[in-house]
Amino acid sequence: MTVTLVHPEKVNRVDVHHQVAVTQGTRTVYLAGQVSWDTGGNLVGRDDVAAQAEQCYLNIAAALEAVGGTAADLAKVTVYVVDLDEDKAERFVVGRDRAGAALGVEFQQPSTWIGVTALAAPGYLVEVDAVAVLP
Repeated sequence: MTVTLVHPEKVNRVDVHHQVAVTQGTRTVYLAGQVSWDTGGNLVGRDDVAAQAEQCYLNIAAALEAVGGTAADLAKVTVYVVDLDEDKAERFVVGRDRAGAALGVEFQQPSTWIGVTALAAPGYLVEVDAVAVLP
C-alpha cells in the first residue's frame, strides 16, 4: 500500500476525510483538475453537483489507471465547487461516495475544498485535482 490515511488524536476529526496521508512509493502523480466530462468532452450532470462529483472521481480513477495506479493511490485532493455552500458540500459527498462504491474504494484522502465563482466552462460546478503516489 502506498498511502496510509491517519486521523491525528490532537486534530479535529471530520467524517468526510482524513487529516494526514503518509505515502511510501517511487512515483508521484499530479493530475490536472478533473471536471465532469465524458470521453467525448460532453458535460455530465448539468446542474447536479452529485453527478458532477461522481464523474470527476471516475475520471481521476481512469487517469490513474492509465499510469498504472488506482484510486486507492490518491494522497490528496483539492476540490473546487461553484458557489460552495452546505447543501452543495453534502451533494458533493454523495457523488464522491457513489464513485467510491462503483470503484470499490473509500475516498477519505486529505482534502481542501474551495468555493469559486466559476470554472473553466459554463455548466461545470465541480473540479477536483489530485496527487497520487504509486509504488
